[in-house]
Amino acid sequence: MGKEILIVGEGLLADLVYSQLHADFRLTRQRTVERVTARADMALVLQDGWRPHEHLEAEKWFQASGIPWLRAFVSFGEAVVGPYVQPGVPGCSQCADMRRLMAGRDRKEMWEHQFQLTEEGGVATDAWASRSGLLQVSHYVAAEVQRVAAGKQARLRDHLQLIDLQTLASSRHFFLADPHCGVCGQLAEDTPEGATFAWKPNPKRNPHSYRVKSMDDLQPALRTEYVDARTGFLNGKMRDLVSVYSDVSVNLPLFPHDEATAGRSNSYADSEWTAILEGLERYCGLTPRGKKTVVYDCYANLAEDALDPLTCGVHSREQYALPDFPFQPFDAKRPMNWVWGYSCMQERPILVPERMAYYSLGFGDGFVFETSNGCAVGGSLEEAIFYGMLEVVERDAFLLTWYAQLPLPRLDPASSGDRELDLMIARLESVTDYELHMFNATMENGIPSVWMIAKKRKKTGLNLVCAGGAHPDPVRAVKSGLHEIAAMLHNLHDKFEANRDHYLRMYHDASLVKKMDDHAMLYGLPEAEDRLGFLLENNGRKQSFAEAFGEPGRHADLTDDLKELLDAFRRLQLDVIVVDQTTPEVSRLGLSCVRVLIPGMLPMTFGHHLTRLTNLERVLHVPVKLGYAKQPLTYTQLNPHPHPFP
Repeated sequence: MGKEILIVGEGLLADLVYSQLHADFRLTRQRTVERVTARADMALVLQDGWRPHEHLEAEKWFQASGIPWLRAFVSFGEAVVGPYVQPGVPGCSQCADMRRLMAGRDRKEMWEHQFQLTEEGGVATDAWASRSGLLQVSHYVAAEVQRVAAGKQARLRDHLQLIDLQTLASSRHFFLADPHCGVCGQLAEDTPEGATFAWKPNPKRNPHSYRVKSMDDLQPALRTEYVDARTGFLNGKMRDLVSVYSDVSVNLPLFPHDEATAGRSNSYADSEWTAILEGLERYCGLTPRGKKTVVYDCYANLAEDALDPLTCGVHSREQYALPDFPFQPFDAKRPMNWVWGYSCMQERPILVPERMAYYSLGFGDGFVFETSNGCAVGGSLEEAIFYGMLEVVERDAFLLTWYAQLPLPRLDPASSGDRELDLMIARLESVTDYELHMFNATMENGIPSVWMIAKKRKKTGLNLVCAGGAHPDPVRAVKSGLHEIAAMLHNLHDKFEANRDHYLRMYHDASLVKKMDDHAMLYGLPEAEDRLGFLLENNGRKQSFAEAFGEPGRHADLTDDLKELLDAFRRLQLDVIVVDQTTPEVSRLGLSCVRVLIPGMLPMTFGHHLTRLTNLERVLHVPVKLGYAKQPLTYTQLNPHPHPFP
């Protein structure tokens, strides 16, 4: 006889599986999972209905006894076979249930239903559990048992087989282990040693590239590992056939709601992988998922090894005093969670408030509003840091220009020498009836930055749309901004026309600007155009790309590009702090995700009441350094209107 198998279950499915396996294996049966006493080479938990509490109980017994096990059950007319669970290995039945629940559209209701079933004992027999349907299910179970017994790799190790019991249609779905799983999660504690790193070489694919991994090689894995309508980390994608360029969005399912993340490029294939990477970045940045936060203390006790939060800019006293303001002033004696980051200037680990290292969809007990500013994913840690820094630079240049109302020099778009950029601009202006205005927004750090405005030629639709970009190669900065502008033109047109009166009220009352879209919508109004007069009315000679930026440096190694960025901030005595946000889901493909903080740079905020300028005196002094002002500005001289960043 073959291996010894324990079958747990008392219904028809258990009977059918028993009849298929009894000739080849030594079988033992038990009615329920409770108090499993039999020893076995494998266990099967088979149910004609859904009893989620028994699956959790099975994990308890089989993880402790070291017995691999496989389950099959029926829920709402669908049979679920799998996963094949190996004790001590991440990826158990609870991980699978979490991914399946999160990928579903009715996840909140299903979570409540699952909790209710756990309390009440579950459903013994599903209404669709017919003999013919369960016979089909039993064949899947038996085939997996035979496969594992023969020493082959389990097909359902990290997969679920789903069978529609009405049509018998079947499909197999991959799921990712949940690093926070109470059964198999293996998160390490956050430590200063874990935050410390040394720069590693990152050879580029060619000198003109700023990526270290080939997307042709990575793209298939991005699809199979992360996107699945039933169990996926990301559970849907959509091509935008209306936008100027080739935009793709994917859906990141979060418990309260779905969040779309976008990929924008000149091909749908490239946009798809960038949208997936954007989804991974968003997931990593929301809350610590790659390590356990262990430091809970006040800044007064940690100051020697901690970032002073005030150096990153906070809200003003007047803002904190507003009725129902969602944050409290920073208190050095108030305990909070801290995570370990790395100071590139001091070359040592440093504690960062968790609320500044990650951004939350809620407000909680924070003291500032944080967005995803400085979050980036890359094919290596160095690549992620590189792009995280560029995002900080882009937003800082945009906001500093706005608040100081800098009359930036215009750029000549025709001088780039890049054929693709020429075609992108021509397409934007021909199919959208907008004209493009481009400005050199490079700040004192010398990193090429641009501000762009698309202005409508007709009277309907959004009048103005703004965007920014920053990159050592200014052409790439412009292309990035163009993709942002193009996405706004079509996506927000109908919403703008339908709510024009509401946005007009915002024009007269800035306190009504509460959300991200509000900023762009406000400047869709023709009435708001005069607020951008400091740029649009600047009709001096246009700079060529060569005059504005010179030739971009070309390195064979991306780490050398990164070190150039770091040197620019070191000369300005601005620290670059890196928090590694990478989770196990992301690191499995060799990807990294980080949050970059540069204290002193202006952080992007949305909602005019959440502006953060206090303690950020660069905004007062940089105009003098760049020759736009003869003496430092005062806070009362700064632009009082909501910014137009989309």
